Amino acid sequence: MKTSPIEAKICGLNDVASIDAAVANGASYVGLMFYPPSPRAVTPEQARELSSHIPAAVKKVGVFVDPDDELLQSVLAQVPLDLIQLHGSESPDRVGAIKTLTGLPVLKAIKVANASDLDGAGVYDGVADMLLFDAKAPKDLADALPGGNGLVFDWNLLSHRQWQQPWMLSGGLDAGNVVQAVGIAGACAVDVSSGVEHAPGVKDPAAIKAFLDAVKAL
Repeated sequence: MKTSPIEAKICGLNDVASIDAAVANGASYVGLMFYPPSPRAVTPEQARELSSHIPAAVKKVGVFVDPDDELLQSVLAQVPLDLIQLHGSESPDRVGAIKTLTGLPVLKAIKVANASDLDGAGVYDGVADMLLFDAKAPKDLADALPGGNGLVFDWNLLSHRQWQQPWMLSGGLDAGNVVQAVGIAGACAVDVSSGVEHAPGVKDPAAIKAFLDAVKAL
């Protein structure tokens, strides 16, 4: 199947049906969540089984939030990941240490509410292999997660910005707004989680297809 020039990542997959939908409809990346408080979390054992349904052409991304070395090593002993996504408050030094430990490229999430949040992204130049810009949850949001809250930030903040590494747009995307988001932000890759769910942590294969179809139309 033809892959869109705009790459898409479907994140927080935790069942075979949603992985099959992502793969069949042209996702470039699938995200497996190793953060127990998330409703999308999987164990290393579950992830190993799910990974067997993901072809080599689709990159398997392990999503972590301020992980310690033990967790990373435990997951990698069982799951053949291609990329590490760090969605916590990891410093540039910690990102570098995780790259050395795992031998894998790192996608670092930057949480965005205003332009000043983007100004700090440069500290990851030469360290992170990719950046992901996600909406920062407001402090008064009950039960907020590090990501996957379905929140949108001002895509104009990213317009005309440039970074040394490739970057991905996230935060409240769905089939109905992804075309507009890419047009404004200029993203070459997009990431979705809650926007293809019908309940927290429960993916909707039809919504996955609709999102990927919208991306292909770009």
